[in-house]
Amino acid sequence: MVEVLADLQDRTFERATAATARTYPPERRLTPEQLTSYLSRREYAVVGTTRPDGRPHASMSMYIRSGSAFWLPTVDGSVRARNLRTNPWLTMVIAENDDESHIAVIAEGPAELVPLDDLPDDLRTAVDQNWPHVWKWVGLWIVLNTERVLSYAAEDAEP
Repeated sequence: MVEVLADLQDRTFERATAATARTYPPERRLTPEQLTSYLSRREYAVVGTTRPDGRPHASMSMYIRSGSAFWLPTVDGSVRARNLRTNPWLTMVIAENDDESHIAVIAEGPAELVPLDDLPDDLRTAVDQNWPHVWKWVGLWIVLNTERVLSYAAEDAEP
């Protein structure tokens, strides 16, 4: 599992523009182990989608990670679900702290809407154990099939 995220991050930076490479210098990127650990201890992200008319939409979401995929619960008919039906691409930002102790991970890729009945058993078990209250309102799941990963940890950060 560590290798999948590390490989995605490596491939992302191999294709990055010079500006992106300067913004996320190699010495500030999370190691494979740090990346896996950080994403595993976090539960919320800011999620970005695109409205049919091209305007951006951002919202908070819980997530469960399975390998390089992120699973997000949502209400059927939500703005982000409607957006994904038109433009199935999602961006997530998982960040914490400020200044010289901040950490940020950006994950992007195509996203699919998954009916409740199609949620894999291992994810259903994880939800039952960690977020049983989600079943009161969730109507649909979004799965982000990550294609790009960028990470940054400031000098005093503790990933």
